[in-house]
Amino acid sequence: MRRAIAAGATVPPDAALLADVAVRLEAAATPRLTRVVNATGVVLHTNLGRALLAEAAIDAMTLAARAPVNLEYDLLTGRRGERDALVLEDLRALTGAEAGLVVNNNAAAVLLAVAALAGGREVLVSRGELVEIGGSFRMPDVMVLSGARLREVGTTNRTHADDYRNAVGPDTGLLVKVHTSNYRIVGFTAEVTLADLVAIGRAADVPVLDDLGSGALVDLTAFGLPAEPVVRERIAAGADLVSFSGDKLLGGPQVGIVVGRRALVERLAAHPLRRALRATRSGSRPSPRRSGSTGTRPT
Repeated sequence: MRRAIAAGATVPPDAALLADVAVRLEAAATPRLTRVVNATGVVLHTNLGRALLAEAAIDAMTLAARAPVNLEYDLLTGRRGERDALVLEDLRALTGAEAGLVVNNNAAAVLLAVAALAGGREVLVSRGELVEIGGSFRMPDVMVLSGARLREVGTTNRTHADDYRNAVGPDTGLLVKVHTSNYRIVGFTAEVTLADLVAIGRAADVPVLDDLGSGALVDLTAFGLPAEPVVRERIAAGADLVSFSGDKLLGGPQVGIVVGRRALVERLAAHPLRRALRATRSGSRPSPRRSGSTGTRPT
């Protein structure tokens, strides 16, 4: 307004100026988030938030927002606890894995796993699985940021088990399989199954990370929906680590989950990046039960 007046504009009446100020103040005080109607045709549209929460989960979040809770405090020992202990038993029951931890999204889960297990070493990934996820985040960029050296195997449309076998060497730190999720290559194609990749990893003593993206905890085909990889089945198939998104199908704040072999999860938990990538405070069930071990390190 001052610049306009200095340039020769007419000075507005006080009433008009005050009315404009009132409008601007009201807009500044209005919450940026507002309820909308999802008419996109996409049932779970992540641009409109995550999956809706059950009422019990909403109550738990309200409790955590209104009062101190035992987020990282063992009530039986009176010592500092571990936040992943709050969900460890559930993760084991849901996935059949030995251990697990929670970070702030699935990209962070992949970043932490690659950094902890293959930092400064090679990571083998099929060229056809180097996906770009939402917001223009590309899987190769995430892996490179971990400090590992990405090595592509196979071609865009066809990757064979021998491509991995011929590429594995003393400097190989990790084999990664990525669920392509929202795109398909059709026609003259071939891909390496998780079972075959696990066999290659076992023979070379190299762990296998299975990145499921959204992931699923139940067989969705029972509800007439397209099949998605089920975490429990991937663990049973021998994947050393499985990463997936905890918010899209479970609801709640954006989180990533890593489950798998205890020894490997412990390495992720001990890595310096873990604290930077861990999930923020959210709803939990305050309880007098002992937090115990998280499956990552002693409390």
